Amino acid sequence: MTKSGGTPGGLDAAAGGSPRPPHSRRRRLLRWIGLGVAFLVLAGAATGWWLYNKLDGNITEDTSAAAELRRYERERPAHFAAGAQNILLIGSDSRSGSDNARYGQDQGTQRSDTTILLHLPADRRSTTAVSIPRDLMAEIPACLKADGSRSDERFSQFNWAFQWGGAACTIRTVEKITGIRVDHHMVIDFGGFKKMVDAIGGVEVCLKEPMNDSEAKLRLPAGRQTLQGEQALGFVRARYSLGNGSDTERMERQQQFLGSLVRKVQSNGVLLNPGRLYPLLDAATSSVTTDPALASLRGLYELARGIRDTPTDRVMFLTVPRKPYAADPNRDELVEPDAARLFRQLRMDLPVTVTPPPPEPEQKPEPKPVSTIGPAPVTGTAAAADPTDPAEGGTTPAPVPVPTFTGTTAGTADCR
Repeated sequence: MTKSGGTPGGLDAAAGGSPRPPHSRRRRLLRWIGLGVAFLVLAGAATGWWLYNKLDGNITEDTSAAAELRRYERERPAHFAAGAQNILLIGSDSRSGSDNARYGQDQGTQRSDTTILLHLPADRRSTTAVSIPRDLMAEIPACLKADGSRSDERFSQFNWAFQWGGAACTIRTVEKITGIRVDHHMVIDFGGFKKMVDAIGGVEVCLKEPMNDSEAKLRLPAGRQTLQGEQALGFVRARYSLGNGSDTERMERQQQFLGSLVRKVQSNGVLLNPGRLYPLLDAATSSVTTDPALASLRGLYELARGIRDTPTDRVMFLTVPRKPYAADPNRDELVEPDAARLFRQLRMDLPVTVTPPPPEPEQKPEPKPVSTIGPAPVTGTAAAADPTDPAEGGTTPAPVPVPTFTGTTAGTADCR
């Protein structure tokens, strides 16, 4: 009697079964798993490519400003620091479009509600954001207007430059004031600002006193609170309902808000959360108009990467040294030599530091210089030439102590 043995596949060959070795089934299973993974990878790649193209296509390219700046290339400042970048951020008060119409009647014109010169040093170890007052009196060059005509060169309020000649005129005006080459620019309107704040789940601020501003359509209690888009816009635009109603206080409030915004965006709750990151990217790319070099997701990513890893205590905000204009206290003029000193530091990619302003006495004194290090005192409206500054005919910058200006950082608590 012959003992029948089982086959490795578990079937009796004598009974007519077909053997199925385990390794054959494993190969078949692995093949299906491989096909599934390949499908998911391809689907993910296709989705990623679609999302990239969508975000990339959201950005509006400002070709007219680029053409106008090329026309005046010879008169623009030169670069003195390889690797450093200067980006002009312009907040437009345009009332056009459904998102902006509620803030006033569309007159077919717009002015720069907020202008910030953002300096990224070559080593990317810090970031300096300098607010330029909209009421600053400045020499505005002849600029190309929207109707094809050209405005006359004139001495006027700074934010008129954007109304007369858009971003190109504002950039040329800033370059005349500062001697700093503007490498890129971004323009954002009211609606775009609100979308970005909403996309990250709001921004925390702290009010020392209640706020009730009918013009900004905002009513807030005192204390720490998170503002959503509409509230945030009212907060940064309000002027007459807080403090002494000056534009300087409004800029300081904007800087505190931006510091809180930087802290929020740097947090894991946004950058490592796809549910928050994609809406932010979508809102940002669909809300900005930029120069051609920045008008891509890659260009904006390179810019954001320069700020992303900067410690919050090295993300600095300050207002250009200013005081009431002698001929009209409702306008501003630069404080010299402090403004010239600040512009030189940024132009040469040299460091600056900021310190909070001291508490104001009941009787507000005449503005004082914020530092004592820098070029010779001014005569008239221009600072004396600095022999160490190539922009003024000098050669290599001499080492000097780091000047300090009144300002704040993204790491500074806004509840004090």
